[in-house]
Amino acid sequence: MAGTLLQLSKVGWEIHYLNLANGCCGSMETDRQETARIRLEEAQRAAKILGAAFHHPICDDMAIFYTPELLAKVASAVRKADPQIVLTHALVDYMEDHQNAARLAVSATFIKFSPNFICDPPANSVIGDVAVYHAQPHGNCTPVREPVMPEIIIDCTDVIEQKTSALAAHASQKNWLDSTQKMNSYIQSMIDNSKHVAGLADRGLQHGEGWRRHLHLGFGPSGFDPLSDALGEKVFRIG
Repeated sequence: MAGTLLQLSKVGWEIHYLNLANGCCGSMETDRQETARIRLEEAQRAAKILGAAFHHPICDDMAIFYTPELLAKVASAVRKADPQIVLTHALVDYMEDHQNAARLAVSATFIKFSPNFICDPPANSVIGDVAVYHAQPHGNCTPVREPVMPEIIIDCTDVIEQKTSALAAHASQKNWLDSTQKMNSYIQSMIDNSKHVAGLADRGLQHGEGWRRHLHLGFGPSGFDPLSDALGEKVFRIG
């Protein structure tokens, strides 16, 4: 989703970056503590390349569960950012960490209005319409291989080099993904996917990111679509 973040930044939006998990399990070479340390430095470097405010991770890999404790932590981050746009994972994706991250992001955004919900660390409730957008699942399909089509595609062609640089900051992931998920080059996989998503728009785009808007109920009025409003000509609607 870095391309969409960059496009928002270009038109004056403040952007934020939060990985819920610390990456501790993502290495065949270093132990959990060292891997988490490396991943934290890489994430901070990526956020700096994007020009995004950085929020620290809240748990270990494969420990993202829909619990009151983690919800309180994500809700605190949401309240501090006070967003109009929340970009998160698909609700149905290839691994549980992604799916649970999406659920936590949705609930944390939903509860940002309520002063009686206690955050960790404490943060005041915030009022204002907000829209949640779900990214394409990895592989553009569900875990049972059903294809997933985006509602809108954001043209990321003019920011692809900066997006690539931010992804390259996560250098320690290369060996992990090569050896465990047979991705060959995680950067090339990103490029290939962005080209595939761009092709779904059938408008001659080179690179794109796909999004589906969460149901508005509990978040704002039915027509509230700040991502499309903000990016205008960069937005291509499917169907």
